[in-house]
Order: sequence, then C-alpha cells, then structure tokens
Amino acid sequence: MIGRLTGTLLEKLPPQVLLDVGGVGYEVDVPMSSFYNLPAVGERVTLVTHFVVREDAQQLYGFLSQKERVAFRELIRISGVGPKLALSVLSGMSADELAQCIVMQDAGQLTRVPGIGKKTAERLLLELKGRLADALPQVGGVSVSAGVSHDALGALLALGYSDKEALPALKQLPEGLSLEESIRQALKLLAKK
Repeated sequence: MIGRLTGTLLEKLPPQVLLDVGGVGYEVDVPMSSFYNLPAVGERVTLVTHFVVREDAQQLYGFLSQKERVAFRELIRISGVGPKLALSVLSGMSADELAQCIVMQDAGQLTRVPGIGKKTAERLLLELKGRLADALPQVGGVSVSAGVSHDALGALLALGYSDKEALPALKQLPEGLSLEESIRQALKLLAKK
C-alpha cells in the first residue's frame, strides 16, 4: 500500500497531478479542495494517499491533509459510493464542512455537490452520522461528539447566525456548561462583535 508521497510536482491537470518521486512519476487524483492549495509546478509537495486496486485499474488518490483522507475513506465504505463520488464530495466541500454537514443533518448542502441527489444525500447523512464524528472529532474547534456544543450550535444557527460566526463563539466557551448557559454566553460573545 502506498500511504504517502513526497516529491516534485510536475503537472497539474484537474483533478489529476503528476508527482515525481525519486524519478518515478505518479499520477494522483486529488479533490479540488486539495488541488487549489497545491504549490506551483516544480515545487515539492507531500500527499497522503489512498491506493485502490481493482480488476481493471490501479488508482492513487492523494490529499494534502489527513482529515481529507479519513473523510474519503469513510465515504467509500458506504455501499454505492465509489472513489469518484467521494472525490466529488470532497471537491465540493472540505472535510470539516462535510463533518459539520453530517452533524447538522443538512441534506441541502450535500445535494449541491454534483452527482449527489436527495436520496443519496439522506443515505450519506444516515450512514455517516456516528462514523464521521468519531473519525474527525474536531469540526472548527468544536467537538462534534459533544451533545451540548452540537445543540448550542443548532440553536445559534436557528437564531440566524452563520456557522462562521457561531463556531468561534462556541470554541471560546469553557467546558461543562449546560446547554442554556452555553447559548447565553455565546450570544453575549456574538453581541460584542
């Protein structure tokens, strides 16, 4: 199994890159979230990888972060979701956004990804509900497994705050607060902005 590659970036042809590692050129498919953050051609880069062997092909998928690879692996474990669809999901949203989408059970955000319809989005939400939260314990600095933080986030979103406003406020709160106190203190922090 090839788990990581470090080498010189030779070509960037979305969604594929060509990476020279010790004189061997590896063709690696990457999600657009990683593609946009790649260095310029000729620069060194390290990709964590996932190697897929099938009867008719051997395919290498690469990611700039461990989080992306974990999310990719969780996605392809779902029946009917192959590497191409998983790559499409991670091209449409970051691993953190995917985890947050799963926590919030937001099928609408998933359906914006090409190739994901309403039924597929609902199945992904159902099957990834506990697994992705365990695999990616941190979403924007707030533990997705903490019920109070999740409920407080949901309450702030329902009040009209965006996740980009609510998550930093919740991150600043001390541990062990009740749901009501978490919401109250987060609202005070948001009012100061």
